[in-house]
Amino acid sequence: MNKLQIIANTETFVKKTLKGAEGGHDWFHILRVWNNAKLISQKENVDIFVVELGALLHDIADSKFYEGDETIGPKIAREFLKSQHVDDSIIVHVENIISNISYKGGNFNQKFNSPELEVIQDADRLDAIGAVGIARCFNYGGYKNRPLYNPEIAPKLNQTKEEYKNSEAPTINHFYEKLLLLKDRMNTVTGKKIAEERHVYMEDFLKQFYNEWEGKL
Repeated sequence: MNKLQIIANTETFVKKTLKGAEGGHDWFHILRVWNNAKLISQKENVDIFVVELGALLHDIADSKFYEGDETIGPKIAREFLKSQHVDDSIIVHVENIISNISYKGGNFNQKFNSPELEVIQDADRLDAIGAVGIARCFNYGGYKNRPLYNPEIAPKLNQTKEEYKNSEAPTINHFYEKLLLLKDRMNTVTGKKIAEERHVYMEDFLKQFYNEWEGKL
C-alpha cells in the first residue's frame, strides 16, 4: 500500500462527499479533527495511518443527518477503503472507530476501544468545546431551528442514547448535556490539557450569556 497516496485520496474523497454539508459537520470540521489527531498522536503509541484514516472518515455520514442510521458511515468508509486496496484488518478498525467515536449520551457504553480510537475521539471532542465548539453548537441549533435558551426548560442530565438522539431542547441546554461533560471524558494527556483551557472558555461564555440575557452589567 502507498499510504501517503491513500491518505491524499481519502482527503479528496471526503472533501467531495461533504461538499454542502451543515457547517458544524463539514470538511473544515474534518480538517480540524485530522489536525488535532495528528497533534495528539505525537505523544501516543498509535498506528498513525489508522489514526489519519479514522479522523478523515469519522463523520463521512453522521447518523444525525441520516435519520439516526448509524450503519451508513461505516458502510461508506468500507466501500471507499476497499477501492483503495486497504488491508481488511485496517478497514475493520476504521469501521469500529466510526461506530464508536460519537458521544451518544451519558449512559452509552462504548463497545470497542483502541489507542487509535482514543486519539480520534479526543480530537473530535476538542472540536466540540471552546470557541469553535460554541460556534458549532449554535450553528447546529439554528440548523434545527431550536431556541437559543428557554429558562423554563431545564437541561436533562444522564440521558439514554435514544433521549439524547431525539432531544429538541434549546441550544444552551446542550452545554450541560454534553459540552461541559467532555473535559472529564478525554482519554489522552494532550487531549486533557487542551480541554481544560477550552472548558474554562465555555464557562466564561455562559456567565456572559446569562448576564446579557437577564440584563445585568
